[in-house]
Amino acid sequence: MDKKKLTALYIFFDVLASILAWVCFYFYRKHIGEHLGFSSIIQTLGGDPKFFWGMLLCPIYWVFLHALAGYYNKIYGKSRFSELITTFCISLLGALIFFFAFILDDIVTTPKDYVKYMLFLFFWQFILTYIPRLCITTRINRKIHNGEIGFNTAIIGSDEQALHVYEMVMKQTPCPGNFIIGYVKVDDEHPDEMAGKLPCLGDISHLEEIIEQKHIEELIIALHNGQRKYIEKIIVLARDKRNITLFITPRMQDVLMGNVKTSSVLYEPLISITPEYLPTWQKFMKRGLDILFSLIALILLLPLYIFLAIGVKKSSSGPIFYKQERIGYHGKPFNIIKFRSMYTNAEEAGPALSSKDDSRITPFGKFMRQYRLDETPQFYNVLIGDMSLVGPRPERQFYIDQIVERAPYYPLLLGIKPGLTSWGQVRFGYAENVDEMLERLRWDMLYIENMSLQMDIKILIYTVLIVLKREGK
Repeated sequence: MDKKKLTALYIFFDVLASILAWVCFYFYRKHIGEHLGFSSIIQTLGGDPKFFWGMLLCPIYWVFLHALAGYYNKIYGKSRFSELITTFCISLLGALIFFFAFILDDIVTTPKDYVKYMLFLFFWQFILTYIPRLCITTRINRKIHNGEIGFNTAIIGSDEQALHVYEMVMKQTPCPGNFIIGYVKVDDEHPDEMAGKLPCLGDISHLEEIIEQKHIEELIIALHNGQRKYIEKIIVLARDKRNITLFITPRMQDVLMGNVKTSSVLYEPLISITPEYLPTWQKFMKRGLDILFSLIALILLLPLYIFLAIGVKKSSSGPIFYKQERIGYHGKPFNIIKFRSMYTNAEEAGPALSSKDDSRITPFGKFMRQYRLDETPQFYNVLIGDMSLVGPRPERQFYIDQIVERAPYYPLLLGIKPGLTSWGQVRFGYAENVDEMLERLRWDMLYIENMSLQMDIKILIYTVLIVLKREGK
């Protein structure tokens, strides 16, 4: 069964569960609240549009909550215990939201009826949702353990460590679901211990083509210390693909530092390197806050925009706004919008970063840059989804090419949306050359490895303080 069909199966039973839970809840409310018998409730259904609206809207509501929690993201290899906890929590949260939104204004005999309503909805929603999930997940996991379902896997490495990993995976019982179709050579300095054991798919320089041609879903990095210089490039490539699951064999140092986390007691531990920087629910929340705050900012700053537009127009001839192509999410170009702070044709000689005493900046432009007012139209970029409030500052392709030569891991930043402000911006400020861009990159890399809504709020607060105090560069 492919991923789309399996996802559709989970969604189908979630929809069915939400409809059945709603029907049970409706009958229970009528019985408790209006003291109607079963036959009387049946007779009133045709004249009650709420019943049919509930059957239509409840599935949408519950499927949305499950999607927000990321339940449909990783469709294979689900843990039944984790599934139990997730289903329990979402059912409880959903029942509470439903209670305060639709039940709190019901006419009840005693306040205890409210509690009965909420608990009744939670119980049946949880039971009716979890039982089909348990059956499907158990069946799929059994097929994985029996070797009927698996994922095309390649081992990166060819020495004794790669051979050890291969043998370790092959002798594991139950089957972990890896169809190891071959290995990728890294160099010719070490003996090829994998020859004759598995097909050689090629060398590391052709990894991208190998992934595409062989439909690789999982990569296991089995390299010793001298070869770990390749890990950086492999991680960048895997995260750029976004559908590759990446594992790396742990060293004792990783174990001692607490980097090896596993929930399985049956398999050898591997360090999972996931391209998901934020849980799905936090992604939705982050985007929701982006839309909310950018809308509020665009409305509240309208008088300021009028003042700045007049100031730009009077400071020098040329357009009020300045658009410049930047590279955004997953390498997609977009036009960043600013109030023009330089004289027109300031880059006739080619791309050039500005500095503190740049003669290309107009007097009014210097005033705007002092308070970063020229950047405020980018709330529009945030609103339409090109940017986020917080994220690494977007760069031009001209400078990205120079950065990548010295920091090949830079493309990792393209795995998230660029931001109006960033940790690098707070800690380092604007960069005047590629060296300073690399210095700022250190902080942006720290950000993507520590992303959270809490971190975003801190960065926004520090950004406001820096602007008000006229600090930073």
